Amino acid sequence: MDLAVWRTFVAVCRLGSLAAAAVELGYTQSAISRQIAGLERQLGVPLVQRHARGVRPTPAGETFRHHALVALNEADRAIRAVREAREGRLGRPLAVGATPSLAAGVVPAAVRRMMDTDGPLRWTLLPELSGQLHERVTAGDLDVAVVTDAPPGLPDDSRLHRRFLGMDEMVVVLPVQHPRAGHGPVPIQALAGETWAEDNDGSAALLRQHAARAGITPRIDLTAADLLGKVALVATGHAIALIPRVLTSALRTDVVTVALVDPPTRGIYMITPGRDQHPAAASLLGHLTAALGSVHLTVGQASVAPVRRGSQ
Repeated sequence: MDLAVWRTFVAVCRLGSLAAAAVELGYTQSAISRQIAGLERQLGVPLVQRHARGVRPTPAGETFRHHALVALNEADRAIRAVREAREGRLGRPLAVGATPSLAAGVVPAAVRRMMDTDGPLRWTLLPELSGQLHERVTAGDLDVAVVTDAPPGLPDDSRLHRRFLGMDEMVVVLPVQHPRAGHGPVPIQALAGETWAEDNDGSAALLRQHAARAGITPRIDLTAADLLGKVALVATGHAIALIPRVLTSALRTDVVTVALVDPPTRGIYMITPGRDQHPAAASLLGHLTAALGSVHLTVGQASVAPVRRGSQ
């Protein structure tokens, strides 16, 4: 099979559109369609199904997509390894993923500490949500991911190792002119009349669960595309928002945070593949723990056990 066709199929699944895949890969849309059709003939099963807004993989297509992604990532690693050997650069780059709040400060700080201690290292950083990062580590796209167990939680997967790094409290971010700025901790009931902004389902679930325990329902009227957009809505006075405490050192200057009484929390974890771990992963674990401690989070004892069913 032609790996170029596999790349086309993976791109179509990721983008959900033949037209978008054609633009990204530099093909015509008809060429994309022919490649997918040829792959389906080879495998003897439909791989995609069309709907009103594009395409999605069939159950068989989703199974093939998972294995194709693993194979493509390994092929890319093989090509890079050969080129680095030819050029005399045998060091393996470290591919790191992190949730947006952790990518904004803690993870870069930990890598800086590690490089200062262990020497230069080529590395990359990919900010995504925990579920997406878990999938990328499983597929071999990332060597390390720093994730959280915010709803819906972390999936059980015995192919990965999960290390507990610490607990992070959620805080409320306010515009600087807000009457609650500079006061706290505050009970969530004191913010019952506020408009809230959210950027992902996990954070919204933490907010709703915390408010429900206090007998109120938060008014989440605004939705942002990402964490940066959520904070921008707060800064311009449109809403207030729940954010991780770990993000506070990286916030813009026109917002402030206030602590909550009995705040919601989330665990922070480092996940790595169960096999073929990057040589720098063990060192990064210690530096991540130190970086979290420097922002006054409750730091845990790192565990190196594989993920077992029922663990969180």
